[in-house]
Amino acid sequence: MPIVYKDVKLDHGYRIDLLVENKVVVEIKTVDAIIDVHEAQILTYLKLGDYKLGLLINFNVPLLKEGIRRFVNNL
Repeated sequence: MPIVYKDVKLDHGYRIDLLVENKVVVEIKTVDAIIDVHEAQILTYLKLGDYKLGLLINFNVPLLKEGIRRFVNNL
């Protein structure tokens, strides 16, 4: 995802792990615990890309359903 500010496009932008149907941002992690930085990262992707839904998935959990967090961009 490129960064655009006042009609200036920067080549080095953000890298979304997975974008489904140009609607759902999926960020994948394998960490001991999800921290505020991870949440801020997916919220930034949602706002910059004008996407509505995001999933933050941590695979380092005993049950996968415990590692899924859902985010909604309320515009």
